[in-house]
Amino acid sequence: MDRDALGTFLTRHRDALQPADVGLTAGPRRRTAGLRREEVAQLAGMSTDYYTRLEQGRGPQPSVQILGSVARALRLTPDERDYLFRVAGHSAPDRHSVGDYVAPALLRVLDRLTDTPALILSILGETLVQNEPAKALFGDVSGFTGFDRSEIYRWFVHPDARSRYPEHDQARQGRAQVASLRAALGALGPNSRAAELVRELSRRSAEFTALWAAQEVSRRFEDHKVLLHPELGPIEVDCQVLFTEDQSQSLLVLTAPPRSESAGKLELLAVLGSQRFGAEAPS
Repeated sequence: MDRDALGTFLTRHRDALQPADVGLTAGPRRRTAGLRREEVAQLAGMSTDYYTRLEQGRGPQPSVQILGSVARALRLTPDERDYLFRVAGHSAPDRHSVGDYVAPALLRVLDRLTDTPALILSILGETLVQNEPAKALFGDVSGFTGFDRSEIYRWFVHPDARSRYPEHDQARQGRAQVASLRAALGALGPNSRAAELVRELSRRSAEFTALWAAQEVSRRFEDHKVLLHPELGPIEVDCQVLFTEDQSQSLLVLTAPPRSESAGKLELLAVLGSQRFGAEAPS
């Protein structure tokens, strides 16, 4: 671990970012050239003291999880992320693996979407980042760990995960989940986490096993669907998806036709947010 190189690298990249680059407001009397340390710590989900010690070359070697969070907070490119891992004494992560790293290009778009639900998903259906309207609509899923992070896994193992969809549409959604997992397996290979997920679901869900045998493959999201909010009721949304170049991550944006009833509900979600509704992720 090269502590001096790590600290210098973090400081330079923090200084190069402006609040607007990461969806923050600058506020009055700002003296810092780039982001403040506390802002990076907030974005990375760690204490300001811990992040400060990283920049100052103090403290223990950071874990790969910490480094992934810092790389996301600083909007590092894949090459920059690899360098960060190496100077911190770790091997660069496999770029084809599924982890917490989020493509900076998708994050820049998400940072500017504050008035409609939007989220960034991994190829395994793991929500990597949600904006506030998405948390209000789907619930905050940041607390999930392990296989539970995958929407595909939750769909078949935790029936409550289907509560956001009308009963008549759940069979179609289940097929779409399985088809997307088969596409992920084809992209990641037989020794990947996608394969582990297939084995675990085959062990735990007869419904999944039956659908898997159908051999359907698809990465496409439905263009139109109805979602059920626990307090606002049905919300009809159109889904638009932006993929990274390697299609390992996607930005999902949900909108409704202007002046429609559903558009009004989405506006209410954006204004009042998840705290007002107390939305919780399905268990």
